[in-house]
Amino acid sequence: MTATSLEIYQRYVWLTMVRDADALAEMFTSDGVLESPLLPAGRAFPRRMEGREEIRKGLAAYYERPPARTDRVLNVDRSRYLVHTTADPDVFVVEIDTAFDTPGGATVMSLLKIFRMRDGKIALLRDYFAPEEVD
Repeated sequence: MTATSLEIYQRYVWLTMVRDADALAEMFTSDGVLESPLLPAGRAFPRRMEGREEIRKGLAAYYERPPARTDRVLNVDRSRYLVHTTADPDVFVVEIDTAFDTPGGATVMSLLKIFRMRDGKIALLRDYFAPEEVD
């Protein structure tokens, strides 16, 4: 049975939260691409990773680092996302508002992810987020 767009996104989010580079890489096709077009070159998080093995290595190296932010706690109850399907059954878009509690009050980080699937795996994931989130 083929996973729905919602199921794919939820699995992806869970694996990022538990920082499982191997399982995340396995969600991609062997030639899959994970890119973050808003990131300048030279950041801790790679701007572009091509191929499942490069994705695995890039994410594993990033996850070995301590979290970029330790002054906030994810607020799951206030976080929201919306999955948009498209006319192309292999493409979906996710709008995300991730809520955090911080010593200074609540904050929200907005993101956008575009997924292009092939044979049930991610062929291209374009991840749009504020570059300062991965310093």
